Amino acid sequence: MAERKSILLRLDPKVHDALARWASDELRSTTAQIEFLLRQGLAQAGRLPREVGGMPRRGRPPKEAAAGEDDGNPPDASREADGAEPDSAT
Repeated sequence: MAERKSILLRLDPKVHDALARWASDELRSTTAQIEFLLRQGLAQAGRLPREVGGMPRRGRPPKEAAAGEDDGNPPDASREADGAEPDSAT
């Protein structure tokens, strides 16, 4: 992946506050919100280069249960919960 560019951006404090609130509503950082809006504007204007990838994924990857992973419940817990008698070994 290519190195990301850094820029200094001067904003009116009220514009920054509005962006920060919007970013928070969208669960993004202010920087990620600015990049999202810039990409959206470029795409709408037909100026987003084709070779530009998607937005970088940030944060923790989604948790997926592995096949056969213990769910933390003891065996037959679901049967006991709905009133069924546990198997007896006789």
